[in-house]
Amino acid sequence: MDISARTDYAVRALLALAAAERARATDGDPTRDPAGPSAHTEAVSVDVLVREQGLPRKFLEAIVADLRGAGLVVSTRGARGGYTLARAASEVSLGDVFRAVDGPLAEVRGLRPHETSYDGVAQHLPTVWVAVRGALREVLDGTSLAAVLSGELPASVRAIAQAPDAWRNR
Repeated sequence: MDISARTDYAVRALLALAAAERARATDGDPTRDPAGPSAHTEAVSVDVLVREQGLPRKFLEAIVADLRGAGLVVSTRGARGGYTLARAASEVSLGDVFRAVDGPLAEVRGLRPHETSYDGVAQHLPTVWVAVRGALREVLDGTSLAAVLSGELPASVRAIAQAPDAWRNR
């Protein structure tokens, strides 16, 4: 699977927005939910995202436009303008981000896995493609921005990452 630069940059930018909201949401008040958006959240500018994450500005601007179109971020204009998460970081999955910037998680020649059909020796291959999509969904839809930010990843993700060959190239 190829994880595009668009997806990598989008996730990193959203993590920066989530971190900024968490920092503001917990300003001295331990009773406030750090995973939820703050009522007094200040927008984070593209300049800050570019600087903090080392991302190319023009590319990031196009990505943030896609994220805004998908309803993942809200933009604010003006001198203190920028972006905030549209929902709590705990409610935004990595799968949401992938789909917002790159479309479906899995495609086979432009078709969704369940739309493929083969004859003869490959007749069972669509089942494998559907299983691949299911595995991607388990990891990406089951992992929120808040989980990545805190490092408290789902048990299923930790188990996959801890497999002996998970970190080896093949």
